[in-house]
Amino acid sequence: MLQAIGLTSKPRPNTPPLVDDLTFEARPGHVTALLGEPGSGKTTALRLMLELEPGRGVTYFRGRALHRIPHPGREVGVLLGDVPGNPARTVRNQLRMLCAAAGVPASRADTMLEVVGIAGLRDQRLGSLSLGMERRVALASALLADPCTLLLDEPGAGLSPRERGWLHGLLRGHASLGGAVLFTTDDAKEAARSADRVVSIDAGRLVADQDAADFARTRLRPRVAVRTPHAARLADVLGREARAARRSVEIVAESGSRLSVYGSNCAEVGEAAFRHGVLVHQLADETGDAGAPAVPVPAARTAAGTPPEPDAARTATDTDTGAGSGSEAPGEHPRQIRSGRPASTVRRVGGPLRPLRYELLRVFGTATPVLTAALVVSASVLTALVLARAGQTPQNRLLAAWPELLPLPPAALGAGLLGALAFGEEYRYPALAADRGTVPRRMGLLTAKLGVCAALALLLGALTVAADAAALALVFDSGPLRTPAEWLSPAVSWAGLLIGCAWAGVLASGVFRSATAGLAAVLAVPVMVVPLVRKALEGSSAYPSTGLGARLRGLAWGQWPPEVDRLLAGALRVMAQPVGTALVLSLMVLLCAYGFTGLRSRVRW
Repeated sequence: MLQAIGLTSKPRPNTPPLVDDLTFEARPGHVTALLGEPGSGKTTALRLMLELEPGRGVTYFRGRALHRIPHPGREVGVLLGDVPGNPARTVRNQLRMLCAAAGVPASRADTMLEVVGIAGLRDQRLGSLSLGMERRVALASALLADPCTLLLDEPGAGLSPRERGWLHGLLRGHASLGGAVLFTTDDAKEAARSADRVVSIDAGRLVADQDAADFARTRLRPRVAVRTPHAARLADVLGREARAARRSVEIVAESGSRLSVYGSNCAEVGEAAFRHGVLVHQLADETGDAGAPAVPVPAARTAAGTPPEPDAARTATDTDTGAGSGSEAPGEHPRQIRSGRPASTVRRVGGPLRPLRYELLRVFGTATPVLTAALVVSASVLTALVLARAGQTPQNRLLAAWPELLPLPPAALGAGLLGALAFGEEYRYPALAADRGTVPRRMGLLTAKLGVCAALALLLGALTVAADAAALALVFDSGPLRTPAEWLSPAVSWAGLLIGCAWAGVLASGVFRSATAGLAAVLAVPVMVVPLVRKALEGSSAYPSTGLGARLRGLAWGQWPPEVDRLLAGALRVMAQPVGTALVLSLMVLLCAYGFTGLRSRVRW
């Protein structure tokens, strides 16, 4: 049971709200159409139900508001706008990534591709699909977690009559298993033909809430559909008889052999055709356009011949009663109905239920990491060869391909770019929008992104150093390279630089919601922050930090090996460098900003 109570959008200055005190319900086992002209507030109403739009009112999904449902994606399947995915990602990779977000087995992706009839397109890119195929992918995404309720915004827009028939058959199959289906449309005939109940709105306010039969009888014009090879002759006969009887009859030629007669009935049309000897192939009473017949489809909520997931399968009885779903406490629901808004509650910030698997599928679902690595390695090798040819470059900078003129080496820029894409791609292609907000951010998702980006940065750095060393040895033999006396400290510095750049890109793109802003934050560290730090560190310190390693050894319970002393000394030297200090300060500021903007709990009043 879906109950929308007092939905009212936040009004703009000097304009009425797009949705004003809208109250209706969508029952389990039924398909409900939300009908209205373009601009009447249908999409805004759906966004208010999903708590994606500021406003008042409350929507109950089987007795619970959305912010009180632990895993909203398993309760509500949503189709809003286009397919929320990178056009370069394949259909199967997109669905597998969403499986990780919903916490369902990855095999569910192949199951839903079979259900929506596009199993043969699983390796196609999202950007190469037609509109009809995109709708099928979007429906598969909405059905992945076997939700009880479906909220679909204009699912049949731009589809052919046959595809619309298939779509309505799929929705009818979902409802027949006890699910509640609510879809928006601006076509009254489609609403009457495919829905059990029609909720009509105008300017954001409720106009009528009727059964489909009552809606068709009161809001649509009945007609007589006639098919005859002598359509022009029959139209002339019906017109002459209507004028003779002084009756108002409208005759519309639909095609070469089809007529639509308004203001009459089958008996009158049939008798007129019989009297004048006109052959009739079809004669039927219709309300609106009968459209194409629904195409049989498999059950939408479970795989054909496969039992549903234990935690996702539901019955119609459970849908009606909400048993075992943690309904609201007694007395709370009436108070919320009277006030028109929910009580003060802390919203739970959602996110992928399996964040590490989700992040791995997001990163490797496209060729971006491979292309970035190839570009970085090529630029690094060319830079290293130019530096070696010119001479007078320290070996550490030579292997890193880091000339004095550049703010960062190519590997650090590549690590920052991969980090910036971690959240930048989420905001550009919000795959998690249907679950909660634009990008649901929580500690699990942030930790997964930081861990994956750190691993990618280290892998990119090792690959770059190895490629530079191989190129230098190949072109100049072993001339520019010498066996280093100390390798641990430079390795720690190199790893810290790459991980710091990657993390700065992740946090900045999460704060500013843009991959470009994330990469700009990475470049701002050497360009803007380092000069400030260098100026602040000028001069001698009144309290030097020498001997810190010995003091830390005294605090330890046991005796650590000498390698730890060297590692600690290397880390301290990195921290004392302007670049290291600037990176640490930047990461601290970005982490605080991210926590303030993304991880704080939002309270609804």
